[in-house]
Amino acid sequence: MKKNLLYSILVGAAVASLASCDVNSWNDKLDGFDGEQSIVDAQAIEYTLTDADYANLAANSDNIAKAGDALAKALKAVGTQHYFTNEISAKEYVPNFLSDPDFAYFTLDNGSSIKLTFKTAGDLPKEITDFAAAGEFTVDEAAYQAVWGDEEKYVEAFTPENPASKFIPGFLAEDFPEAKAGDMVVVNYKEAEQEPVFGSDEPEEPAVELSSTIGTADVGDNINVTGVITAICNRGYVLTDNSGSILVYYASGFEASAWQVGNVITLTDGAVSAYNLGLQITGNSSEEVIANISYTYPAATALDGAAFDALLNQSENALAKLVTFKAKVTISGNYYNFYVDGAETAVGSLYQGTADQKAMFVDGNTYSITGYFLSISKSGGAPKFVNFVPVTTVAAAPAVKSSEYTIACKNVTALYAFDGSKWKASSSIAVLQSSDYEAMGQKYYNLTEPDFYLPIYLKGAYPYAKADDVKLVGYKLYSGGTTSLACDKYVFDGSAWNKDNGVVVETAQFVKTGGKWMYDPNVTITLPAGKGQELSTLYFQACTDWVWENIDKAKLGVSDKGKGYVTSYGNNEYYCGTSAYQGNVDLRPAKAKEQYPAGYEGMTDDQILDLMKTRFATEVMPGALAAIHPEAAPIEGLDVIYTITFGTYTGSNGTETIRYKVVAPGKFEFIDCTWDAEK
Repeated sequence: MKKNLLYSILVGAAVASLASCDVNSWNDKLDGFDGEQSIVDAQAIEYTLTDADYANLAANSDNIAKAGDALAKALKAVGTQHYFTNEISAKEYVPNFLSDPDFAYFTLDNGSSIKLTFKTAGDLPKEITDFAAAGEFTVDEAAYQAVWGDEEKYVEAFTPENPASKFIPGFLAEDFPEAKAGDMVVVNYKEAEQEPVFGSDEPEEPAVELSSTIGTADVGDNINVTGVITAICNRGYVLTDNSGSILVYYASGFEASAWQVGNVITLTDGAVSAYNLGLQITGNSSEEVIANISYTYPAATALDGAAFDALLNQSENALAKLVTFKAKVTISGNYYNFYVDGAETAVGSLYQGTADQKAMFVDGNTYSITGYFLSISKSGGAPKFVNFVPVTTVAAAPAVKSSEYTIACKNVTALYAFDGSKWKASSSIAVLQSSDYEAMGQKYYNLTEPDFYLPIYLKGAYPYAKADDVKLVGYKLYSGGTTSLACDKYVFDGSAWNKDNGVVVETAQFVKTGGKWMYDPNVTITLPAGKGQELSTLYFQACTDWVWENIDKAKLGVSDKGKGYVTSYGNNEYYCGTSAYQGNVDLRPAKAKEQYPAGYEGMTDDQILDLMKTRFATEVMPGALAAIHPEAAPIEGLDVIYTITFGTYTGSNGTETIRYKVVAPGKFEFIDCTWDAEK
């Protein structure tokens, strides 16, 4: 942040040193001091809007009133996307923010100016704005009870027979009664691929006969098992037969997504070992999926604090055990720990959790958890951590009875849009899932560097994309200490996905007068002389093009460049001398006569020079400005002035400054030029 003092306030040292005295008693002794005079804090500063500034600007009460219902979503989107749009412009919405206490310089006085740098985007798909302003809805336990029509026999998930699309529109209609066409909501829910079985505490009899070998397994045994997968983690799965459950452990390379609860497995020559007092199958066993069944878990052993501590007393290797307990979760990086009331020593620990399992938990919340107790880990040489793989979680809510039924499921984030009459699932935006964040290594399920991760995500998600394919990607953005919804547009060029939001950095000036901040539309342009100066090339080529179209072609009837004022190169002319090649105005009468003698016949060099200056000031540059700045328009109560500094060549290099007033949309009226002062 750069501050430059525009007005210096000079106060005598004696005043500063005697600030604690009665000011009025010294007024008469300070020559020229006015006792009624107030100290003026008028500054000229340069400032760049931060992400937090965009959020505060969008939350400004005056801006909210200004936007009204019609532009409420667009304004909210500015606060989350961190750039202005055609609907919410900096010119219209910055002034209120500059007087807001959330702005660092809101106390500045009249006469102050702020040269503000900000981001703005042009025409964007409406979906981007709608998504950034979207609401969020999480399907809770009460909603799942409504889905299943029972407060006891239900699971916290949608299934093929009870799909999300059947129920979510109704939930949203109830939760968002004031919705308008185009409104969006991001919905979070759980989804299972199988149906639950209600009514029995005993496991469903599978279509195949399960073995009874796990229950007698011991370290060093090689066993054959026909069992069903009943839980999955990032390092393997829990295999259950008629006699017990055991962890099948993979050291690396395990793809959790390739397996599912309910897979019936024949496992041959499984080597039994133990780790942290937990029996497990490791080694090069042979596995084959022979069936898929709907598995219902037996009643789990309930653990209170004392029972949780008692697990640490285990001294022999043991099989996996299905348990249930209530605990408060704490999350630190990849560590998910669970604290049970009454447990003095034991702490639960999520064992090799998948992305979907981690997404079940929010730091600081309390849950009722059912899962397999696998092993015990030590801390400081003493047993402390009870390692488990969850099969379900239920947020603790005393007013609602928790279901005793569990089912394997995954977390889903879906987008719904309101069409004016009802809510419908929308595929217009690809919304990142919890598994996507996990694959990116984003443990908090948001992005701080979307420009890095999203092109990689798109390359993997759409391997058959063709050149010019367009995708909108919705995600959670963490910036400025807050998390918000954001959406970006990407275009595939045939080999890579490129962000295409059309966001550019702009700078505009705002001034404070009459106690209010106002957009100062005055524009200052410097055109450096010389070859290859991008800005100078742009403006002087526009000048040359104007001469070609309006003079050579329209008045002289010239059809080939080089036969009128415009040279054969097409990048300079001698109607007034502008040169995109040299980046200056060539005012040499001899060169003008050489290019088009008929235009200057009978004129002296001084007359030619004056004519070229007049043409540049009153015809050519105004024409170029109209082409480059068609958006320029008068503002009531203010003079909109364009000041242009440019190079000249008369045999030697010079610099001049010319000014124009905007008198109508895209129309510029000449005010003065420094070369007139020479007369």
